Amino acid sequence: MTTSAITPTDNISAAKSSGTSTKAYDPAAAQDSFMQLLVAQLTNQDPMNPMDNAQMTSQIAQINTVTGIQELNGTVAAISQQMGAWQSMQGTALVGRDVMVAGSTLTRLDDTGRGAFEMPRSATNVQVQVMSAAGNVIDTVNLGNKPAGQHRFEVDLTGKQNLGSLRFNVTATDAAGKTVATTPLMLDRVDSVTQKDGVLSLNLASKGAVGYGDVKAFY
Repeated sequence: MTTSAITPTDNISAAKSSGTSTKAYDPAAAQDSFMQLLVAQLTNQDPMNPMDNAQMTSQIAQINTVTGIQELNGTVAAISQQMGAWQSMQGTALVGRDVMVAGSTLTRLDDTGRGAFEMPRSATNVQVQVMSAAGNVIDTVNLGNKPAGQHRFEVDLTGKQNLGSLRFNVTATDAAGKTVATTPLMLDRVDSVTQKDGVLSLNLASKGAVGYGDVKAFY
């Protein structure tokens, strides 16, 4: 009498066909069940055609691999839950703080406007144009030479309180007169935080909801 080899995937397939959820898969119980089946197979095998050692070793290695993967999945799930809890706590601590995100709105504090920008390479001539809501340039600030990276700036808004929301535009050129790309950054305040499907979002006073990963800096 010959018997077919038993594999760990056979056990899992049998669990699926019987309506057992793989989410409730118990690695220890599966390993015990597999060993019982393996012993039964060895007991009932054909003495004239026994299972060779390589085949037996392969089957044992398979059940150990499946068990290890299930245990690893459980560990990863636990770590994911802990990270979600940590992220929520971190998000709560950000409420009321100022952050820097992509945007060209000029932040006003009394008679001072604040903004920032970043450049991939240095520039010898950097200018900031302050514009009204209608798009009219109301002031130009020369910042001169700036290296690559992130830079903050301030603008005097004395006498400009009645112009409503202000925006800014940054232009930059290098020594050869070639344009240097700039990315405008705005300062905003975190009003609240939300977390959905493990993703943390910050609800900002001016810009609205942004992803945690979109924040360039915290203050």
